[in-house]
Amino acid sequence: MTSPGVRAQRSGTLVDRALELLATGPVESLVLAHQVMGVPAATPPIADRLATALLGADPRVRRRGDARWELVRSAAGSPRLVDCTFAVVDVETTGSSPSRGDRVIEIAVATLSGGRVEMVMDTLVNPGRPIPRAVTGITRITHEDVADRSPFRDLAGEVVAALAGRVFVAHNMRFDWAFVSAEVGRALDVTLDGPRLCTVLLSRRLIAGLKSRGLDSVARYFGIEIEHRHRAGGDAMATAAILNRLIDLAGERGIDTLHELEDLTRRRKKRKQRKRRRALPVSMEEA
Repeated sequence: MTSPGVRAQRSGTLVDRALELLATGPVESLVLAHQVMGVPAATPPIADRLATALLGADPRVRRRGDARWELVRSAAGSPRLVDCTFAVVDVETTGSSPSRGDRVIEIAVATLSGGRVEMVMDTLVNPGRPIPRAVTGITRITHEDVADRSPFRDLAGEVVAALAGRVFVAHNMRFDWAFVSAEVGRALDVTLDGPRLCTVLLSRRLIAGLKSRGLDSVARYFGIEIEHRHRAGGDAMATAAILNRLIDLAGERGIDTLHELEDLTRRRKKRKQRKRRRALPVSMEEA
């Protein structure tokens, strides 16, 4: 079964213990911190932060109006697309590789649900390192713009909450996912996991004849105007609008569930891999 949304996992053992406790009924964050995470000195604010990091993005758990945590009923099979909420993400960064020390300087998360697009997070981030001139030239974000902004570690809980239980989507998804998961992992010592979609890959499968699948080209194809290009908020909103149109095209092909939409991009990848194998010399295939 495909998980219906992004989640953050600190430890399989801790999560399992928390689920066992929640099986007995709703539980407060303090109880989770004391009995599950072994932090008896945790104050209510610290307990809330620990519980959110452990369970806030787990689709099997939800937080009630009285702030207690409880289990939710699992959906049978893959959720239908009409029942999914998509978290459409865009980040601006100091460079192209989080593994080489590049950091996020701006992040936006827009949600798409039932055809409605809503911005839920859009903020500059202090990367704690200089912003290259080339990046400023593209994004118009300067060191002065971010100097008084919060570092990602102070925003990580808000980011996880914005992604929790939703399908992660981005244009060139691997790039944005790599940065967001690296930043969240560094800040909260958790690992993000869950379903992800790439609107570049979806556009390749659902739109014929485009020479480029860049954001500008796909937006132009659908007649979508991008406000504030190369800024996280503008690009996230445009990507969300594109996703909405791509889902409509998928529906015309009879695609109704999240698993079917994910499988559409997997089939493309498998075909490319087969083509590469056919092009390899026998000696390389056997190596």
